[in-house]
Amino acid sequence: MTAQVLPGWTHVYSGKVRELYVPEGSDTADAAELLVVASDRVSAFDHVLEPGIPRKGELLTTLSNWWFSQLDVPNHLVPGGADRIPAEVAGRSMLVKPLDMFPIECVVRGYLTGSGWAEYQESQSVTGIPLPAGLRNGDRLPEPIFTPAWKAPQGEHDENISFERMVEIVGEDAATALRDLSLEVYSTAAQTAEAKGLIIADTKFEFGTDADGVITLGDEVLTSDSSRYWDLAAWNAGGTPEERMASFDKQIVRDWLAANWDKQGTPPELPAVIVAQTAERYAELIERLTA
Repeated sequence: MTAQVLPGWTHVYSGKVRELYVPEGSDTADAAELLVVASDRVSAFDHVLEPGIPRKGELLTTLSNWWFSQLDVPNHLVPGGADRIPAEVAGRSMLVKPLDMFPIECVVRGYLTGSGWAEYQESQSVTGIPLPAGLRNGDRLPEPIFTPAWKAPQGEHDENISFERMVEIVGEDAATALRDLSLEVYSTAAQTAEAKGLIIADTKFEFGTDADGVITLGDEVLTSDSSRYWDLAAWNAGGTPEERMASFDKQIVRDWLAANWDKQGTPPELPAVIVAQTAERYAELIERLTA
């Protein structure tokens, strides 16, 4: 993938979805600000897929910016930074301050699904947290749980870990602060979403410390890529797991890929209908949340 050339900025990194730039003449070690540009690329099962989802970068950025404005927690946005974003990438970029990121994905689950459901079926627990017997895929948990993951180097799989293992990696004080802050942010967001007829089944946050040592929310937040959103009315109506978990995120992509690829070699191209459905659901989510 070739990054876009932006006058005044130097491209330094390509992620699965985002591009990172520093001011011309700087590098990642000394840059006072960073430009994060969200592309239309979509990833699943640790692979970037073709084709991308139209307007996805813009939609993800809009969601993150909206949530940052709703949450009473320090975040990495530069105040007034939106006015200094290059016109070529306006609408899908964030000007942010650099953070010393924790190598942890702070996952909070309010409902049982995904890898948590798979682990529960084997051990009746998720990352060592025991759960009641008899839960079904998509059930609401008695209370939200914090299930961290270790961020593996690019190209490797992230690893679900216990809280005790997280303490070994980042220290007890940081681990406790990250857990408590993650649960607090999830609780606030879940209440906000439910008022709009939406469920946040689970989500992941990424935090770092700023130049003053303050734990700060970074990366994206509560987007369709980092969270599972379901329709509250459909969930309340019951039915099959597919009906209960009517999704506003990239689960459509995951489901199609799981049914049409054995995870060996290069993933197949996404059909046009899957691309269109995913784009529609992303757009509908923003409309419902921000209306």
